[in-house]
Formats: sequence, structure tokens, C-alpha cells
Amino acid sequence: MLDPQLVTEPPGEERAIQRLRDCPNWGYLLHEFEILYRHGSAGGSKAIRSHRKRVRETLSAVIDSNPEVIERVPEQKPVTAHLPRAFDLGARNVLGSLSRSLERVSDYLTWEYGYAKVPRPLAQKYGFCHILGPQGPVKSERLILGFVLFAPNTTYPQHSHRDIEESYISVAGAWSENEQAVYAPGSLILNKPGQEHRITTGQFDPCLLAWAWIGPGERLAEPGMKFSKSRKRVEHGI
Repeated sequence: MLDPQLVTEPPGEERAIQRLRDCPNWGYLLHEFEILYRHGSAGGSKAIRSHRKRVRETLSAVIDSNPEVIERVPEQKPVTAHLPRAFDLGARNVLGSLSRSLERVSDYLTWEYGYAKVPRPLAQKYGFCHILGPQGPVKSERLILGFVLFAPNTTYPQHSHRDIEESYISVAGAWSENEQAVYAPGSLILNKPGQEHRITTGQFDPCLLAWAWIGPGERLAEPGMKFSKSRKRVEHGI
């Protein structure tokens, strides 16, 4: 089942601009994000409630604008071998509809590292993909939505995000941030700009997280994903 925006035009023919309403599977996936940020609990946190509101209002405005859907070359990483298991886990829990919507476009996802150089152990254990943002596939300069996948028994190094407010929402698998708690599917973690955090995953199952970034357009376009040796931490985007 092909998504129409990813059908290659014959040589010499100009590709028609595809819009979100032409590509229902991407639209349904974004609708799941909108539901997630509208109806999920803030747990009494004013900061999380405010973040949810900013994300869903920005997303709603983007959807209403019927943005362009741009063709990206699908790409896998070693960690995507764990994606079928993550979908199996996701189908069993409260975010099963989001997991199924992602699975429907999984053949068209561009999995990335975000770094020019990645340590070999980490390159085997993680990858992320964009759903909406400056790089597409659904075009937006105001918000980035995506997913990050971790293999079992992974430690993702300490890092922070300059000028970017970030939230993770568990879709499948158990994980912890800064080793302070275990987060089950449906849990949301908010990281304010500059806030240090580290992710670890359970021993036996992969972990799939939905994530959102909101911040200045120039920072979203160029998040500056790089390792900072001087401060012995990661300063980047995921």
C-alpha cells in the first residue's frame, strides 16, 4: 500500500506538490498526536499543561494549513530491527492507535542519527525519525514531531537542548530518565531548554517514544546536534 506522496514520477515529468489532505496516513498519524496532547493528563503540572497546549495549538494550526508533504528517501538503521517488536508491544497498551498509525507509514520513514559521527555501540542501539518539521515529511517551521527507538539495555548519554522545549511520551517499552523512575506507556516527560537528562531502557524489550520539540524556528531548522567533549555531555536534539 503506497502513500501517494512517495510515488516517484517518471523521468522528465514534474512532480505534483502533495499536501497533507492528499496523504491520509500521515494525516491520521498527526491526528493521533493531536489527541495525545489534547486528552493526555498533565498530572497536576502547570508546566506540562502549558506545554501540551502549545504543542496541540501549534499542531492544529499546521494541520489546518494543509502543509506540503515532501518526499524523503526511506532509510533504516540497525535499531529498526527492533521496530516490529515495538509495534507488538504498542498494540497492547493505551497508545495502541498511535502505534498502529505509525506502523502504517513505517516503510516510508527516514531513520537518522543526527550526528556526523556516532559511537559504534550507540549506532547499533538508537535512531529517530521525523514526522513533522522543517525536514518533513510533513512540512512545518514551527514544530517538530517524531519518534525515537531504542534497543533493549541502552543508555542514551546525558544531553540537553538549547532553546528547545521537549517532551517524550512512551509508546512501547519501559524506560527511565536520569534513573529516577520507570515510565510506562502513556507517560509524558517534559525537558525544559538546557535541562540535562539521560535515558536508559529495560533489559529485554525495545523502547519507542513519541517526541515533540517546540522553540524558535531557526533552532528547529538547525538544532546543532553534536557531542561536546569539553563538558562531557551531549548537546543536541534528541
